[in-house]
Amino acid sequence: MSIINEILAFMNDFLYENILIALLVAAGLFFTFTTKFVQIGMLPEAFRTLTEKKSDKGGVSSFQALMISTASRVGTGNIAGVATALSAGGAGSIFWMWLLAVIGSASAFVETTLAQIYKTKDGENAYRGGPAYYIEKALGMRWLGVIFSILLIICFAFGFNALQAYNVSSAFEYYVATDQAKQILSLTMGLILAAATAYTIFGGVHRIGIITSVVVPIMAILYILLGLYITITNINLLPGIISSIFSEAFNFKAFSGGLAGTCVMYGIKRGLFSNEAGMGSAPNAGATAEVSHPVKQGLVQMISVYLDTLIICTTTAMMLLVFGVDKNLTGIPYVQKAVQSQVGDIGIHFIVASILLFAFSSLVGNYSYAESNIKFIKDNKIVLLVFRIACLIAIVLGSVAKFDTVWNLADVSMGLMAIVNIIAIILLNKVSTKVLKDYKQQKKEGKDPVFSAKKLGIKNTECWDNE
Repeated sequence: MSIINEILAFMNDFLYENILIALLVAAGLFFTFTTKFVQIGMLPEAFRTLTEKKSDKGGVSSFQALMISTASRVGTGNIAGVATALSAGGAGSIFWMWLLAVIGSASAFVETTLAQIYKTKDGENAYRGGPAYYIEKALGMRWLGVIFSILLIICFAFGFNALQAYNVSSAFEYYVATDQAKQILSLTMGLILAAATAYTIFGGVHRIGIITSVVVPIMAILYILLGLYITITNINLLPGIISSIFSEAFNFKAFSGGLAGTCVMYGIKRGLFSNEAGMGSAPNAGATAEVSHPVKQGLVQMISVYLDTLIICTTTAMMLLVFGVDKNLTGIPYVQKAVQSQVGDIGIHFIVASILLFAFSSLVGNYSYAESNIKFIKDNKIVLLVFRIACLIAIVLGSVAKFDTVWNLADVSMGLMAIVNIIAIILLNKVSTKVLKDYKQQKKEGKDPVFSAKKLGIKNTECWDNE
């Protein structure tokens, strides 16, 4: 296992230090300018679109699609990931998480808009889509779509879901003392999570949409309230915390020693794991929505990036920075120790409950992404059944896995799929820009925008009006 972990760690460092960070930032800036700062200028329109009612044609509502993607985004990465970034990269890593969210939300808009344009029917009352689909339909490169699907399946169905299970078992270790008891508890929690996930995923995308639309808002609100309480009761520390975030982020003298570089890398890496902007995951949820124009769902998906990083990750960061950066603690134990210092033992119980809800919602959200890509490769009931069973086994195994190995597997597969997706959406920039321009023009004319693929000369869009 140590050899595998060393190989993964090497690939991980090479990907992020030499390729991915630069590519993500460059793509985010590119789309920020080509969309004319859509993530800022059209944010009010995004919230308005979110409240629109779904038609009777099928699919899920914009809100449910948002909750599915948010369920995946708002996972234990918001807790364990931020703790890891702070422990390894210091307070300045939080600034780089913020920056990636703002820049990356433009990429999130583009990839989800493309997923809506090239989505396909999944039975009578549902849709599916995502990068694999627009890579095949718009670029005519099914082989690359298959590669992307395989990477996403490894990343989400196995890497990320194993990681969610691991974080849950780690959180519950507080309640037991011996190593043997910890092993039994970890396996038990893995089995419980697998059973709950099985009930949800065998109900299809509609059940996933219904459950996540209930669980996600509740868990997010409660978690944010705890963070607000801790921040307000330590308001005197806030100026110093804000100062440390910015001063450490721009401490360029530290680059010679590698500290600032670590700060940037961990901030962006954990930020990508948390908000997923540009990596090609959320479009799989965005494609399931029933909307009158693809841009509507693209706008809605921007909200998820902001909610994830600017609100929930910041909540975790504030709770940890009130406690102080501790290089000897990482992941869940760091968060538990920080919250316990402010509200006592009840804080530990709350974090355990939060981890459980965050992880469960992520498990079903991640699965929905992977299922869409399994169907892209081979739409077969037996294949799907075998895949579902494999996903459940991964959850159980993840609950007893080694921390570093699981993180590295998730990071490597995430990095590779992000590279494939970013290249694809850059190549399809003219399509997304044309569709955004059409939306703005219709709004300018006082219309509720309705998409016509035929009018815009866009082909291979089976769910719209040109087939």
